[in-house]
Parts: sequence; C-alpha cells; structure tokens
Amino acid sequence: MSFAIPPTIPKVALPKAPDPHVDPAGYLRSIGAVRERCKPMLEKARKNQLHHFNVDMDNFKNTTKFVVSIIKRDFAPDYGTIPPHGRWQHFNVGGRDRIAELLASWPSDPSERCRRLLDLFLVSVLLDAGAGTSWSYKSTESGKIYRRSEGLAIASLEMFKSGAFSSNSSQPHQVDGEGLRNLTVDVMRKGLQVTEENPIAGLEGRTELLTKLSEAMMNHTYFGADGRPGNMLDFLISHPTSQASSVPIILLPTLWGVLMDGLAPIWPSSRTAIDGTALGDAWPLSSMPTSPTSAPWETIVPFHKLTQWLCYSLMQPMTKLMSIHFAGAELMTGLPEYRNGGLFIDTGVLELKTEDAKNGIENFKLNSEQSGKKTVEVVPMFKPDDDVIVEWRAVTVGFLDLLLEEVNATLGLQGSEALSLPQMLEAGSWKGGREMAEISRPNTQCPPIAILSDGTVF
Repeated sequence: MSFAIPPTIPKVALPKAPDPHVDPAGYLRSIGAVRERCKPMLEKARKNQLHHFNVDMDNFKNTTKFVVSIIKRDFAPDYGTIPPHGRWQHFNVGGRDRIAELLASWPSDPSERCRRLLDLFLVSVLLDAGAGTSWSYKSTESGKIYRRSEGLAIASLEMFKSGAFSSNSSQPHQVDGEGLRNLTVDVMRKGLQVTEENPIAGLEGRTELLTKLSEAMMNHTYFGADGRPGNMLDFLISHPTSQASSVPIILLPTLWGVLMDGLAPIWPSSRTAIDGTALGDAWPLSSMPTSPTSAPWETIVPFHKLTQWLCYSLMQPMTKLMSIHFAGAELMTGLPEYRNGGLFIDTGVLELKTEDAKNGIENFKLNSEQSGKKTVEVVPMFKPDDDVIVEWRAVTVGFLDLLLEEVNATLGLQGSEALSLPQMLEAGSWKGGREMAEISRPNTQCPPIAILSDGTVF
C-alpha cells in the first residue's frame, strides 16, 4: 500500500510553538522543539566538537550505503510500498497478519474498529521499552518464540485478546481505565511470562506506567466517559482545528497535545521539570551552547521518544481505517533510541571517547556484579540521564535527517516519490541498527552502548 498524500488536500496553517522566553516548559514539551534543540549537536558533530564522541563524517557514506542496501534488499523497486514506522508491523512478525485477523472478528463500524486498535496500540507502545537480552515470549496461540520489540508486541496482543486490560467481560477487546487499575506486577509478570530464568528489564516500571495510565484515562475530555484510549478519535475528529475536506484533516499538534497533556500523569516524577512542570523525556546537556545570561531551559534537550513512537503508531490505524490526513506530520523527528543511535556507532561515524568508554565499561561491570548476570559481550553502560546518552540521542536526531537526504539521493528518489522520514526509519535505520548489532555483537545483539532501562524511556 502506498502512503502518498492525495493531491486534493489543502494547505493548513499550523499553530506556532510557545515562545521559550515566555513559556519555556510549553516550548520544550512541543514537538517542534525536538528538532530545533537537537540541531546544535548536528552542527557540532560536523566539526567534530562533541563532548563525548569522536566524529568521522567521512564514514557517513558507509552508513548511507548500508541503509540503502537494506532498503533495496527488502523493497526494490517498489519503494512506495514501504509502510511508515509504527507498532502495526511488529504485530505481523513471521508474516502472519494478526491485525487483519482481529479486524475480521470485529463489527464493521470503522470508528469502533479504529478505537479498538488505538486501545491496543497505546498499551503495546507503552510496554515497548527495551526488554533486555535475556527475555523471550512463547506465543500462547502458536507456540513460537519471539524476543525484543516483536516479543512485547505479541505478548501485549495476546494479553489484550484475553481481556487483561478491559473491565468489561462482554467486551475483552478493549482497554479502559478500570481494567488498567486492576493490573498488578504479578498479572504483568504472568502475562509477559517473566521468571528468574526469563527476566525482563523494568517489569515494575512497565506495570507502574500502565496503572498510572488508568489515572490518565480519567480525563474524560480526551478519553470519554468510559476512559478508553481509543476515544481520542472522537475528540480529534470533533476538534475545532480539524477539517472535513476530501478526507478528514487533523493537525499533528492537536494529536500531540492529547498525548503530551492527556498522558502527562504516567511519567515518573523524577524527570526534568521547569517551573514545577514535568517535561517528560527531556534532559540537560552540557554541550548545548549557553552564555552567562542563559536561562535554565537553554541547557535542556527534549526528545519525547516514547510519545513520538506512540504518535507514529497511532497515526497508522487512523490513516488506514478512517482515511485521516495529519497536517504537520513533518514536525516529527527520527526516534532517538538505541537502534537508530547504534547504527551511527557501528558504522564508524561516532566513537565514544576513551575516558567515557572506560567509565561506561566500569558501569557495565558493576551492574553485572549487582545483577549476578555474566555476559560474553561487554559494552559501555550509562543511565538515561547521563550526559553521554543525552548527547548521543541529540546527535542521532540530526543524523537521521541527514541520512534521509543521503538515502533519497542515492536511490534517486525525488518529490512525491522520495521516502518520508517514517518510511526510512521503518525500512532502513531502525532495521539497519538492529542488523549491525547482530553482526557486531552476535551473542547478545545488544546495542554498542547499553542503557540502564527502567522500562519507561526506551
């Protein structure tokens, strides 16, 4: 299926992001701030002036060549069939179209079908933080074993189908606030098949995220009287900024606002805050350009990775089932996570500086001792708020924009035929990062830098 935008869609004016000098928290929570705040790191990288990484831009052509080879291998010559990056594809691991099977079992009302997919996708994305290298999931339906993102997708799908997230026994295939409120660590442990021999990173963090989601569902403006994620569809379609053209048009910032404001209660309180407002996935970075008169917000780089992954994933069912066009989708960025970021390390563009590498290895060894896990592959390890990780993520956002330009140029794709950023993420960089990890570290397939996950960031 091609995802080209029909030519009849009118140009829509987008709202401006808040002025950071007046409302710094509002600005840093906006989608437009992510690319703007990451841009200085791309400029520094081009000059090899990052604090924690040596940069070899001559190797960027190797990254491009590798990503292009993967895209050609899997999709040539019909690049228009590449789906945008999103959770949908993970449910179809092994070539089985599980979403089509679900849809075939549901009533024909497109709005309700879309609501149910939004229910499923939101919960599944929130569970999609890195599972670690030891965890796997054996499908209760097929007996097949899956790992990592696909494993979490199948686990969340089978929990959804069993009614684990629904309080309505006559309608198990939904997610609602009351159903989420009943979740416990034991329920999640059983659902995800976690044992001492099959550990998952951040089980408690994931469970807490979903129980906090039950609180967020009490926002009836966004999620309706019965507190379902899928009810955001009705809010979005009836929003004053939405338009009925040849297809429904919803402003991307409107969807962004639902996710940032509506889901604000779920994020841990330990995250960065300004003027008492929690910023979510946004962190101070020492290498941001500042002056003696700089305000505190000027050191902070926002990523909102999980919210962006959610946004990409929720747009898919609304686009496919309701033919909704999202105006301003180009504001979204590449996802600053370890597959995309790892690609640039494993292809030789980035190299951790000696002192940082040494500290990271010490962290890894300490964590291995504390957890009692032995591993044959040792990589530097840091916490999500470490300056190394924040810089790595910031430069990854800029590099992904640059990579898209180079990939399209190499493939000779222009205008309406050019790959979008979500298509390149899906078919190239994320997959490429994973495949480079499999080549570089065949025993664990872990990224070149490990992140001590609490189950709520990556």
